[in-house]
Amino acid sequence: MMTIIDLDRYPLDLLDREAGEELVARCKADLDAAGMFNLEGFLTPAAITTALSGIKPVMAGASFAHSRNHNIYFRDNIPELAPDHPALRRCETVNHTVCADQIRDSLLMVLYQWPPFAAFLAAVMEKPIHTMADPLAQVNVLEYHDGEALNWHFDRSEFTTTLLLQTPGAGGDFEYRSNLRSDGDPNYDGVARLLEGHDPAVEKLQIAPGTLNVFRGKNTAHRVTPVKGARSRIIAVFSFYDCPGVAFSDEERIGFYGRTA
Repeated sequence: MMTIIDLDRYPLDLLDREAGEELVARCKADLDAAGMFNLEGFLTPAAITTALSGIKPVMAGASFAHSRNHNIYFRDNIPELAPDHPALRRCETVNHTVCADQIRDSLLMVLYQWPPFAAFLAAVMEKPIHTMADPLAQVNVLEYHDGEALNWHFDRSEFTTTLLLQTPGAGGDFEYRSNLRSDGDPNYDGVARLLEGHDPAVEKLQIAPGTLNVFRGKNTAHRVTPVKGARSRIIAVFSFYDCPGVAFSDEERIGFYGRTA
């Protein structure tokens, strides 16, 4: 694993030692203060090169072109809202997706299935953390070409774990609004203000390839702005949940991957 992760800086294999405890404490503090933490240089330069060399041919020949007109919830039936409520403003998402079953031999899958990775996230979140049962959704790699973007949305899981592999020449910025809603308050008026461009609390994050980013995606609205230029943006998304056996429905798989199996 030392060839994949910089374990000197980020000792995920030593969580019961002082260095590991200090790492967990630092990540907890960042998560509490900003709703996220970033580990720059988490993936080694050699690992980035290896991961991209294996993924790019699959992406070019067998990725799913995900193009969808949607609202921030990725679902149309919000019973308490009128169809024309501004919180249901429509937007466009376009990207290209490679699923876990297409990269079984990738070092990204090795990392995902390495028990100390989930143990580290569990220590930071202070709850049990499990890999996903879904053979497609466990790890996704997303690519954005010129003009493509991931528009405003909330994630299904409490937190989101991503690993940036390649930055574009321009654009492709990660924008987010922490704690826009809560489990007890959907804050539809606040969502509407965000979508209308009237939320001053929106922040932008620019990170380098190899950075592990973990943020509270369930209640943090976020998007990737349109990529500009010939160089694409490529990012891996790892799916973890606080209960075992989680899998997407066939409808969700069709929407995100164009297939059910």
